[in-house]
Formats: sequence, structure tokens, C-alpha cells
Amino acid sequence: MAFSNNNGDLMSEINVTPMVDVMLVLLIIFMVAAPMMTQGVDVDLPETSAAALPTESEHLIITINKDNEIFVNDFKLGVDGLRDKLIAILKGQDEREVFLRADKTIPYGIVARVMAEIQAAGVEKLGMVTEAAPEVDDSDKTAAEKQ
Repeated sequence: MAFSNNNGDLMSEINVTPMVDVMLVLLIIFMVAAPMMTQGVDVDLPETSAAALPTESEHLIITINKDNEIFVNDFKLGVDGLRDKLIAILKGQDEREVFLRADKTIPYGIVARVMAEIQAAGVEKLGMVTEAAPEVDDSDKTAAEKQ
């Protein structure tokens, strides 16, 4: 809508206050919602005392959750389709490296079957993802444990 000023010239101004209000509300909504969207697959990892390995790039992660569901990154699929999916994903890559995250409560047979499918897909390096064990203070150990 154009208005005229006292000189008869047309003035066109946009009131940006409502736009700024809407943008601030959207910013708050996205700030609250963004952490929920990057949650990933919930897995209770086994604990080990091994040090973390440095990673230079993002790797392919296969996850087995407590319900024996298999995920390639965040994409759910069955164990029967795992080999074909990995072959398609790793096609043309020089370094065929995969990380396996498995819940500590699932049977070992399922982990072994998934590992066999990963190997059949031509993966050269398989890393097992674990959680760091809590540090144990030496003063808490008894004399029998120290020997």
C-alpha cells in the first residue's frame, strides 16, 4: 500500500516489527526442537577401559539397539538387507571402515550374525564402539584386589 506525504510524493515503507517478532518466535522454536531431532538411536553401550581412537572423518555406524533392531546410521533395516545396503553405500570408497554399536543386553549371536554380514559386504576394518568405564580410585581397592 502506498501513501502520500505532505508534498504529494508517494511513500512506501514496510513495517518490519511484525516480521521481527515472527522470526524471533521461529528462532526459539528451532532452538528447542533442534536437539530433539539429532538424538539418534538409543543404545546402552558396554563399558571398557580402552582409550578413544581419533577420527578424522565421519564414519558409517551400524547400531543394534535393545530391541534387536539394526540401523545404518539412523536408517532402520533388517539383517537380511544389511549386506546389500553396505555394498551399495561403500561402493567406490577406498577405505571400507565401519563402526558397530551394540546394546550390551542383546545376545552375542545377533552381534556375530551382523558382523558376518558386515564382513560379507567387503568391509576391511570393523570398529566396536564402547563407552568409557568410570575411573576407579586405587585407594578404594582392598589389599587382595591390588595383588
